Amino acid sequence: MATQRTQGSKEQQPGAGPGRRAVLGAAVLGAGGAVMGLPGTAAAAEQYGGRGYKDLPVPTVIAHRGASGYRPEHTFGAYELALDMGAHVVEAGDLVPTKDGHIVCRHEPEIGGTTDVADHPEFADRKATKVLDGVSTTGWFTEDFTLAELKTLRAKERIPANRPHNTLYNGRWEIPTFEEVLQWQDEQTRGRGRQVWIYPELKHPTYFRKLGLGLEERVARLLRKYGKDKRNSPVILQSFEPSSIQRLDKLVDNPLVVLLSSASSRPWDFVEAGDPRTVADLVKPEGLKWIASYAQGIGPTLDLIIPRDTTGKLTTPTTLVADAHAEGLILHPYTMRNENPFLPADFRKGTDPDAYGDAFGAFKTYFATGIDGVFTDNPDTGLLAHGDFVNG
Repeated sequence: MATQRTQGSKEQQPGAGPGRRAVLGAAVLGAGGAVMGLPGTAAAAEQYGGRGYKDLPVPTVIAHRGASGYRPEHTFGAYELALDMGAHVVEAGDLVPTKDGHIVCRHEPEIGGTTDVADHPEFADRKATKVLDGVSTTGWFTEDFTLAELKTLRAKERIPANRPHNTLYNGRWEIPTFEEVLQWQDEQTRGRGRQVWIYPELKHPTYFRKLGLGLEERVARLLRKYGKDKRNSPVILQSFEPSSIQRLDKLVDNPLVVLLSSASSRPWDFVEAGDPRTVADLVKPEGLKWIASYAQGIGPTLDLIIPRDTTGKLTTPTTLVADAHAEGLILHPYTMRNENPFLPADFRKGTDPDAYGDAFGAFKTYFATGIDGVFTDNPDTGLLAHGDFVNG
């Protein structure tokens, strides 16, 4: 499990064969999912009517780092399986820079937990201890590798204790670049006859800016290169640092989302700037009004939607959904996972850490709050729950 950062990380702390996918696809289409059998550009116009993210299905099912419940995260294997399952949007990917200024897709700059770098003796001397957003972290970091060097590595499952089945795919896929993702998005849109949406996150932007590896300008440059920097472009950008979203607001016209961690936490750019506000301040009406001045949405942890008590059970929903909607903001909270340790205690079954609990019950409860969508590692489960919800 990745360490929880001060600025936030889309983690909930613990407290499919082709035939099956075909059935899932049919279920999703029946629930008002993708428009199929159309040329890519025609599909985009017909499905979304030129209104961009506002025409995405609600609640939107966002494949968290791809179908990461079934494949190692942030690989083309995970991204494509998410599309096969019918995900409305794919979070491709978490964006971090290389030593030579390229942007790659990894959950964190530290890659010891998500690649086979430790098995490469030629990189043994790259292991280092750094302070990442106030947290001492030991491992291998993307900013110490060139892109060519990173391309010699292969991805592996990040949480094998919870997902031993995913380790079957260790070593199969390389680390994708963001430019490859943008090209892949176009290829998949043409091949599938529907507009493929992506939802990349800029990771630790203050940390990287201090290293001379500013993320926002590099991401904006790539979006402009591929004509995906417009208001209705099928790319939603997100970050835990409000100043990063404010910077993006001046560089591109894409829909922007501020991620929000636990109520007591502070975005790392606030820590660096001496801003005393916490997430608890940002989810108040005045904080939401401030966010709405430069962003279109928020990505809160699910616990900000419905808090849990000391036993891990859900309590009464907060007013965050209504308050955010009053400011015109959409809400895409994170992260729904099927396995017991990640579910509220109300929906767990047994104690096996890799056994599934009542995920459908949890989805139904969260959807009932009025959220506009949700990040999930299991898009097939989320889509079936979406179908149940919209069809009554």
